[in-house]
Amino acid sequence: MTRRSIGIIVNGVTGRMGYWQHLVRSLLAIREAGGVPLADGTTIWPHLVLVGRSEPKLRQIAERHGLDDWTTDLTAALARDDVQVYFDAQVTQQREKAIRQAIDAGKHIYTEKPLAEDTEAALDLARAARAAGVRTGVVQDKLFLPGLRKLKRLLDGGFFGRVLSVRGEFGYWVFEGDWQPAQRPSWNYRAEDGGGIVVDMFPHWHYVLEELFGAVRSVSCVTATHVPRRVDESGRPYPATADDAAYGVFELEGGVIAQLNSSWCVRVHRDELVEFQVDGTEGSAVAGLRRCRVQHRAVTPKPVWNPDLPATEDFRAQWTDVPDNEEFDNGFKVQWEAFLRHVVAGEPFPWDFLAGARGVQLAELGLVSAREGRRVEVPELSL
Repeated sequence: MTRRSIGIIVNGVTGRMGYWQHLVRSLLAIREAGGVPLADGTTIWPHLVLVGRSEPKLRQIAERHGLDDWTTDLTAALARDDVQVYFDAQVTQQREKAIRQAIDAGKHIYTEKPLAEDTEAALDLARAARAAGVRTGVVQDKLFLPGLRKLKRLLDGGFFGRVLSVRGEFGYWVFEGDWQPAQRPSWNYRAEDGGGIVVDMFPHWHYVLEELFGAVRSVSCVTATHVPRRVDESGRPYPATADDAAYGVFELEGGVIAQLNSSWCVRVHRDELVEFQVDGTEGSAVAGLRRCRVQHRAVTPKPVWNPDLPATEDFRAQWTDVPDNEEFDNGFKVQWEAFLRHVVAGEPFPWDFLAGARGVQLAELGLVSAREGRRVEVPELSL
């Protein structure tokens, strides 16, 4: 068996997502498994070059995991001939400049979303990458969640008949930072730093809707900053200038209507932090991060509205779990493996910079809708 080493710059590894999901649960997990196998017997072995702004943090992470290749100098890392891939998990405002550097250096690029701060910048990155002949990818992790993979299985098998609607609930209570520390970084709540739940979540909703149910043709959105004052990591109060909740209605190609609520100001009364209910003519399903439950037309009860009597039916018990039928690996790791096979072996990878630009576009138009109080059409994007 031949092992092929591929150098990967991991920029932003000191952040929460960069460290946990991409370094620990994806790239280090791939190494622990022996690499990514290819059909010809070759194994891809990720050689990791950690990049960040804090030398003490980088050193600490490297020592913790037995790594010795790290630097605070991105330009020097991109100049290396033994590096083929650049990955970006920085805050959004830093991303575009770094990705342009990587394109100029001729590196293949994989990045967290959103790809850029606005649609035109995202499209420009996609055009530049295509002109440079480099392969690109944008993280679209929710497609690889066990719950959504089961949902995709149901859709592919025709379980729903004609899909009518999708209702999604995402969110949890993020503490304000005063009497309990916040679970998310303070920049998320400052618009001037690229924060806001629309920018964070609408790119996710775009690829989930497009991949499973159809292209998004219009968006209607209401946003709110429910908690106007928060406390940062240093204990200093600051005004929250970004939206912390968004309530969206999306019209899809083919007539499906999707309603998706996103909030960092909601207390969870559901089984998982995100759930999607899909209703069709032949059946319905509720999919979360891991579980997926169904109710078919043939076994749907006939409830009768009577507010004068207490409810006696256990509605949740009337649904059936969809079995796993396979082993589900970490979604971030699965997409990393697919991207590395794309780079080395040319295997298909549809989640490129153009796909990422469509996610940015939906977030941008969602904010336009909220600001102007109207339904906004979503035009098709092309290079």
